[in-house]
Amino acid sequence: MLILYKSLVRPSLDYCIQVWKPYVKKDLKIMERVQKRFTKLIDGCKHKTYIERLNKLDMTTLEERYIRADMIQVY
Repeated sequence: MLILYKSLVRPSLDYCIQVWKPYVKKDLKIMERVQKRFTKLIDGCKHKTYIERLNKLDMTTLEERYIRADMIQVY
Protein backbone atom coordinates (compact mmCIF):
# COMPACT_ATOMS: atom_id res chain seq x y z
CA MET A 1 0.00 0.00 0.00
CA LEU A 2 2.86 2.38 0.74
CA ILE A 3 4.33 1.84 -2.71
CA LEU A 4 0.93 2.51 -4.28
CA TYR A 5 0.54 5.70 -2.27
CA LYS A 6 4.00 6.99 -3.13
CA SER A 7 3.66 6.18 -6.83
CA LEU A 8 0.02 7.08 -7.52
CA VAL A 9 -1.46 9.37 -4.89
CA ARG A 10 1.36 11.59 -3.64
CA PRO A 11 2.45 12.78 -7.10
CA SER A 12 -1.09 14.04 -7.63
CA LEU A 13 -0.94 15.97 -4.37
CA ASP A 14 2.50 17.41 -5.17
CA TYR A 15 1.88 18.29 -8.82
CA CYS A 16 2.83 21.96 -9.48
CA ILE A 17 2.47 22.77 -5.81
CA GLN A 18 4.46 26.00 -6.21
CA VAL A 19 1.70 27.38 -8.43
CA TRP A 20 -1.48 26.31 -6.67
CA LYS A 21 -0.28 25.81 -3.08
CA PRO A 22 -3.21 25.89 -0.66
CA TYR A 23 -2.63 28.95 1.51
CA VAL A 24 -5.78 28.59 3.59
CA LYS A 25 -5.46 26.15 6.51
CA LYS A 26 -8.85 24.66 5.62
CA ASP A 27 -7.61 23.63 2.16
CA LEU A 28 -4.40 22.22 3.55
CA LYS A 29 -6.34 20.12 6.07
CA ILE A 30 -8.47 18.68 3.27
CA MET A 31 -5.37 17.58 1.39
CA GLU A 32 -3.74 16.26 4.57
CA ARG A 33 -6.87 14.17 5.20
CA VAL A 34 -6.10 12.17 2.04
CA GLN A 35 -2.72 11.15 3.42
CA LYS A 36 -4.17 10.41 6.87
CA ARG A 37 -6.81 8.14 5.39
CA PHE A 38 -4.36 6.29 3.17
CA THR A 39 -1.83 5.67 5.96
CA LYS A 40 -4.57 4.01 8.02
CA LEU A 41 -4.91 1.35 5.31
CA ILE A 42 -1.35 0.13 5.78
CA ASP A 43 -0.93 -2.98 7.95
CA GLY A 44 0.04 -2.25 11.54
CA CYS A 45 -0.84 1.44 11.38
CA LYS A 46 -4.59 1.49 11.89
CA HIS A 47 -4.65 2.13 15.65
CA LYS A 48 -1.74 4.60 15.81
CA THR A 49 -1.87 8.37 15.74
CA TYR A 50 -1.11 10.19 12.52
CA ILE A 51 2.36 11.29 13.66
CA GLU A 52 3.22 7.76 14.84
CA ARG A 53 2.14 6.37 11.45
CA LEU A 54 4.32 8.90 9.64
CA ASN A 55 7.32 8.09 11.81
CA LYS A 56 6.85 4.35 11.28
CA LEU A 57 6.54 4.78 7.50
CA ASP A 58 9.40 7.31 7.37
CA MET A 59 7.21 9.99 5.78
CA THR A 60 6.55 13.68 6.43
CA THR A 61 3.35 15.68 6.54
CA LEU A 62 2.23 17.35 3.37
CA GLU A 63 2.73 20.76 4.94
CA GLU A 64 6.40 19.92 5.62
CA ARG A 65 6.76 18.71 2.03
CA TYR A 66 5.28 21.95 0.72
CA ILE A 67 7.60 24.07 2.85
CA ARG A 68 10.57 22.04 1.61
CA ALA A 69 9.42 22.49 -2.00
CA ASP A 70 9.18 26.25 -1.42
CA MET A 71 12.71 26.36 -0.02
CA ILE A 72 14.02 24.41 -3.01
CA GLN A 73 12.21 26.78 -5.36
CA VAL A 74 13.68 29.84 -3.61
CA TYR A 75 17.17 28.40 -3.61
